[in-house]
This record gives sequence, C-alpha cells and structure tokens, in this order.
Amino acid sequence: MSKKRDRLQIIYDILSVIKEKNGKIKPTNVLYRSNLSNQMFIEYMNELLQKGFIVENKTKKGKTYSLMQKGFDYVNKYQMIIDFSSSFGLSE
Repeated sequence: MSKKRDRLQIIYDILSVIKEKNGKIKPTNVLYRSNLSNQMFIEYMNELLQKGFIVENKTKKGKTYSLMQKGFDYVNKYQMIIDFSSSFGLSE
C-alpha cells in the first residue's frame, strides 16, 4: 500500500511534470500525470498561478503551463530535501 502524499509532495509532483515538458504542457496532461482529481487539480493550479509558481500561456489550441523562477526554485529545493532524506536512509 502506498503512502498518501502530503500537500508539499503534490505541489512538487505538479511542478515536476510541468518542468519535464519544458513549459509546454496542457492542463489535461498535468492532471493525469500528477494523479489528481479534477477538483483538487483546479484548487492546486489556482494556488500555484496566484502565488507565482507557474504561468498560464494561451495558444490557438488552448492553454499550456510553464514554470516561473519560483517554481524552478521549489522543485530544486524539494529535490534537495529528498536527496538529504535518502542519504540518511529516511526515504521510503
């Protein structure tokens, strides 16, 4: 049985998915790849947009998301925490 993700892990997952696609990812792809319900996805994306972690880009075919500097910083620092925990055998 997998451990339930906390809020910070979910934010990391969303931002990592966007980072992997170099900022050219559609909302549906973020939703599926971050493994969230539609309602939770909307709540998290609104918060990340509002707080300046991501930016929404409007295109002819819809919209895409890309990371702002704050989003890149979050991903990098969260990865440092993961690496730190792993180095002491504290990760699962």
